[in-house]
Amino acid sequence: MAQTMLDMAQTAKLAAQALSRATARQKVQALKHLAALLEENTPALLQANALDVEAAKAQGLDAPRLDRLTLTPRIINDMQAAVLHVADLPDPIGTLDSQWQRPNGLLVGRMRVPLGVICMIFEARPNVTIDAAVLCLKAGNAVILRGGREALNSNRALADLLQKALAMADLPKDAAQLVTSVEHSAVTELCKLDQYIDVMIPRGGEELVRAVTSAATMPVLKHFKGVCHAFIDADCDQKKALEIVYNAKVQRPGVCNALECLLVHQDIAASFLPQVSAKLNTVEFRACPKALPLLERAKPLQDHDLGYEFHALILSVCVVKDFDEALNHIAKYGSNHTEIICTNNIEHSRRFCREVDASMVGVNVSTRFNDGGELGLGAEIGISTSKLHAYGPMGVCELTTTKFVVLGDGQVRV
Repeated sequence: MAQTMLDMAQTAKLAAQALSRATARQKVQALKHLAALLEENTPALLQANALDVEAAKAQGLDAPRLDRLTLTPRIINDMQAAVLHVADLPDPIGTLDSQWQRPNGLLVGRMRVPLGVICMIFEARPNVTIDAAVLCLKAGNAVILRGGREALNSNRALADLLQKALAMADLPKDAAQLVTSVEHSAVTELCKLDQYIDVMIPRGGEELVRAVTSAATMPVLKHFKGVCHAFIDADCDQKKALEIVYNAKVQRPGVCNALECLLVHQDIAASFLPQVSAKLNTVEFRACPKALPLLERAKPLQDHDLGYEFHALILSVCVVKDFDEALNHIAKYGSNHTEIICTNNIEHSRRFCREVDASMVGVNVSTRFNDGGELGLGAEIGISTSKLHAYGPMGVCELTTTKFVVLGDGQVRV
């Protein structure tokens, strides 16, 4: 296993060097070839995915992960659209973020360059195979993909299309490699190869992220858990707030940007929470003592319900006395992922955006918008909940770094 992972990392490093010389046009061609291949091979992709889904059901995979595992024609169409969107984005490589002149005449600039080799460790989400690969390739990075064992057939089929598209654009197929071993030792070995792998990105459950972070000898961009809060302020449009809460919790409860805890100002709790109970009629509530009598299908809130990612139609609900108590609650139980406020109070909206520490903060908007596609990045490789080197959805630009470029005319330091 160690030799296999070493060979893969070494070939990825060579592919990254070749990609650094690739033209923007070549990368666009590869992505457009991939989009066409996804469309042409939809029946085969669905067939491969059906094998994974059938096996996962037999093994008792839980509903949220089964939902993330399943491919449909619509999801494949969305994948194709994301590939084309990324293809049409400006190529960041070689651009200058800024430039200035020193008193001695030196012209100094910061140029965008690839990170190098990225290793993506993720669980049962086949669409991540495509999202991660196309973003890495657009940013000039080689990528090593290691998906969950539940999606192995799906990922093999998708990785085959990736390598075909690269070859069609005269780019090295080893720029996108799939680890087919389902043994944990494969990840352990990859985590040691900092000589070849520049960045590790784990995307999945808390246990996975902690394990990779602990073992990795290279920098880790953490896609950590999403304990997302919504604070319903006293001065809000309750009709709009109700729709936002419904969308944030119910539309897709198994994803990381779904709402997990609702905070309601005490002045409107008696009027707002019964509306929540009626609207979110498929949701089970875990309610604090003040919220409990105002909600149907509610159980008393336990300490372990706070700061917990349910991944299900379950919602914690707390009544807070004021704005500051809401912010303190978020600071204590949030996971730096997504936090929103529903309010018409300009000062509160400004303070919320300034003071709440999360990769996305929103005013009068659903938590579900913390997504690379929804924020205009085309796709995302994950949502970083750490602050180095990215914070929030990671698109093409977030998969690059900058180096200094200095232009002179014979200057020497004195």
